[in-house]
Amino acid sequence: MIASLTVLFMLNVFSASPPPDTRSMVHVKGRVFVMGSVNGEDPENEKPAHNVKVSDFWMDSTEVTNAQYDVFVRATGYVTIAERPVEWEQIRLQVPAGTPKPADSLLQPGSLVFNVPVPGTHNEDVTKWWSWVVGANWRHPEGPQSSIDQRMDHPVVHIAYEDAQAYATWAGKRLPTEAEWECAALAGAHSARFTWGNRIPDDDDSVANIWQGTFPDKNTERDGYLRTSPVKSFKANKLGLYDMAGNVWEWCSDLYRADAYEVMSPGSSTSPLVNPVGPSTSWDPDDAVPTTVKHVIRGGSFLCHASYCESYRVTARRGESPDTGMAHIGFRCVKR
Repeated sequence: MIASLTVLFMLNVFSASPPPDTRSMVHVKGRVFVMGSVNGEDPENEKPAHNVKVSDFWMDSTEVTNAQYDVFVRATGYVTIAERPVEWEQIRLQVPAGTPKPADSLLQPGSLVFNVPVPGTHNEDVTKWWSWVVGANWRHPEGPQSSIDQRMDHPVVHIAYEDAQAYATWAGKRLPTEAEWECAALAGAHSARFTWGNRIPDDDDSVANIWQGTFPDKNTERDGYLRTSPVKSFKANKLGLYDMAGNVWEWCSDLYRADAYEVMSPGSSTSPLVNPVGPSTSWDPDDAVPTTVKHVIRGGSFLCHASYCESYRVTARRGESPDTGMAHIGFRCVKR
């Protein structure tokens, strides 16, 4: 029965698919570039730097917006993970053995929302920055009392990997590989620290929607945004791609391994890896269950600041479980 429903759903998704359209996409010319960081201070999961070759592809010029996701949902009836009943048995597989089951009042549809700590407390406990908010989802980014009515041109958030994939399939596109994403972020440079070049931004800059002030307890909002910003609010990179740094993290198709570049790089060979699609398994030593399946996210978000993670750098990478949706995770699509 479940299999039949799954097939029926996928048929509905494909039958409702619009024709592929590149009018809102940017052509990224295939080339060889240096993937990964050569900066000794950057995290080890960005090393070693290695040569990669990608073929030509098209990429969405912006992150997928609330308006675009709304069209998809209306066409297909799709329900995001954050809107579905919570299954403790699935969660249990991603937490240490023996973890007690949360109260039923918390096992309700919802998502994780960032809480700005009280100014001056400088709370270092990351778990205190986020809370599970029942009713938080792409339609209600901060919870049931919030709305996207005035944010239709903002990137859609609280989108899990599955939710992003469903949209991409419907649109006749796919999620980018990590290599494609980094190639596009470099915007033609052989190697660069940021999508706009090597100039280090400060709080007076308006190069991207990133945290300004003192992280995590004071955002001066000098750029005008506490959370997400409308797409195209900041200057595009040289390829014409917007928000390749900041605003929201973006899903990539690759599985995440902290040692992916060590495992996959050609070692002493100067021959580039051609169109790499990532490792075959996940591994994150910082996770309570290191082998939990995760996919790569790229680009950083409005919560990134140099004093904490500086993840708006071109080479910065993280992994999230595919059922994770948060207030700062979205996506964009590509096609060949």
